[in-house]
Amino acid sequence: MTYLLLLIGFALLIKGADYFVEGASKIATALKVSPMIIGLTIVAFGTSAPEASVSFISALEGNSDVAIGNVVGSNILNTTLILGITAIVFPLAVKSETVRKEIPFALLGATALLLLISDVKLQYSEINMVTRTEGLLLLLFFAVFLYYLFEIAKNNRDNLDNTPSETVNTSWIKNLIFTVGGLAGIVFGGNLVVENSIDIALSLGMSETLVGLTIVAIGTSLPELVTSVTAALKKQTEIALGNIIGSNIFNIFFILGASATIHPLAVDSKIFLDIWLMIAATILLIIISRTDYKISKIEGAILVLIYIAYLIFIIFRN
Repeated sequence: MTYLLLLIGFALLIKGADYFVEGASKIATALKVSPMIIGLTIVAFGTSAPEASVSFISALEGNSDVAIGNVVGSNILNTTLILGITAIVFPLAVKSETVRKEIPFALLGATALLLLISDVKLQYSEINMVTRTEGLLLLLFFAVFLYYLFEIAKNNRDNLDNTPSETVNTSWIKNLIFTVGGLAGIVFGGNLVVENSIDIALSLGMSETLVGLTIVAIGTSLPELVTSVTAALKKQTEIALGNIIGSNIFNIFFILGASATIHPLAVDSKIFLDIWLMIAATILLIIISRTDYKISKIEGAILVLIYIAYLIFIIFRN
């Protein structure tokens, strides 16, 4: 029964995120928002809603390992496996502004998280923890990021006003129903995933950190995978890349920030190595993005192999 409820939870997460993104994206298109901004905001936030739901519920229930492991595991998966598969499907063109601003902001988030959890080494504390104050600090960074996106959207709007917009066939009411209904499915599905994945993990002798880094992270990242691959197939590379980068930024600054504000998060020492890998993967993304300003099929294959090696490592580490 536990396995069945877990599958139902994942189904609700994925389908809920699908409806959420579909409704919100059509509303954004009607408002004449550029594809990159759609990827960084509506699509990224929508596909990150499962991570948000899982981490918030985990924080409320005091499962810090799942809350943090889910975010870190999802970001590693996004930057390696999902980005890699997407690039294999169709090479991703990268704008110079994305290399100079959006990806470095994701790197800032990963680095900030490393510093915030290093209480034992930096502050000589007894335990490493993300406190409520640090959670509010992460939320402040998120507010800065939103302000940056608002300015970019405002500057691009004049250019888009002169071009014909795509006709939105469905009504505003239907899109709003899709958005709200999708969000409800995400929240309920997230609750099922947290409760049942932890039960399964404990019965198999797995640690909660490993569960967050693998089962929960992969399950909640499926919306990013489906969305980015679909966008790549439609040659909407800005949406595909924006979705991945935006999700990583959203995961750290908003999801972890809000989770720590809800309940201070104790940090498992094992997670440090994973955070270093998250930082390294983001730096690698900056490097490969500068090669002809695109991510090729070969580079995508390398990213996929990195994640496979990482997955094997953390399973044996447990």
